[in-house]
Amino acid sequence: MGKRAVSRLFYYLSVALTLILAFITLGGALVGSVSSNSLALLPFIGLALPLLLLLNLAVALYWALRWRYWAFVSLIAIVGNWGYLSCIFQPGSQPESIPADVLTIASYNVDSFGWDPYGHSCQQVADYMKNQQADILCLQEFGTVYDFPLDSVKARLSNWPHSLIPYTADSLPLLQLAVFSKYPIKASRLITYPESKNCSMWCDIDVKGKTIRVFNNHLQTTEASRNKRKLETVMRQDEGGYGTEVAAIRLLNGLKENFGKRALQAKTLRGFIDASPYPTLVCGDFNSLPSSYAYHTVMGKRLKDGFKTCGHGYMYTFRYFKHLLRIDYVLHSKELKGVDYFSPELEYSDHNPVIMRVKFIAE
Repeated sequence: MGKRAVSRLFYYLSVALTLILAFITLGGALVGSVSSNSLALLPFIGLALPLLLLLNLAVALYWALRWRYWAFVSLIAIVGNWGYLSCIFQPGSQPESIPADVLTIASYNVDSFGWDPYGHSCQQVADYMKNQQADILCLQEFGTVYDFPLDSVKARLSNWPHSLIPYTADSLPLLQLAVFSKYPIKASRLITYPESKNCSMWCDIDVKGKTIRVFNNHLQTTEASRNKRKLETVMRQDEGGYGTEVAAIRLLNGLKENFGKRALQAKTLRGFIDASPYPTLVCGDFNSLPSSYAYHTVMGKRLKDGFKTCGHGYMYTFRYFKHLLRIDYVLHSKELKGVDYFSPELEYSDHNPVIMRVKFIAE
């Protein structure tokens, strides 16, 4: 085969791969509206969407440098996912000062404060939130250790004298949630999910005579990091390749199962949100990207994404996986106006906190 024939073959293969990549990436725009039980492949496309968009950008640059119109195919795939892109990037900058009369809420998966028996991590988190003038803390994976029990945690978080840490009488242990507040907590409810350690809760908080309902959530854990480490261990030890194949299949099946659990949990949570009679904030670790069915289900028509209403810059909340994953959120109802939204890089957990400042809209 001559050089010209090889060149033409490479060209046609490049075009085919460009079209396939663009087609798959455009499927990411459909993930939010289709349950994982309907099309099993779509949730995996949604999970891979950050990487797919980066690949399309690289392909578009490749064709642009060659002055080929195929670059527009990749650009169409990128623009077709504008809904997702607007959830991870917003123009603008952070306000220079904190306006008066704002309510500041923070959501943080604290990863059991790193199981620190001395309370240093908890104290640093408390100091940071105090400096940010946070009024309400919604914490996920609120675990304690024997040498640093709950009373010690509450002492570190004494700046928020009202707290709610729900427990269940069921035998299944929960990945604990907690709410700490400067304002009184009037009512609450724990929401558990079948065959899951994850849970949600809501509580009504009296903010200077106005009641606000706050949802704190930790939806089905993906366990991607742990399963990835297992797969890497098997690959190092397995010479024949059979064990690696089995481990990979288990990883994919685990992800698929968790997609389905999160979808059902999101539907359940949506019902509680719709029933809220008060201005509403929905916080927590969704373990889902903004492209996901779970995110769009929880959002519904009543809520707005705080990052889209008042955020700025590039947004990610999971500190690993090359800073590509935004899975922690603060959403708000229309009775609240977003003032500022950001996610600082802190080292106390595998997640970053999400902090939002809101105001009540005058009636």
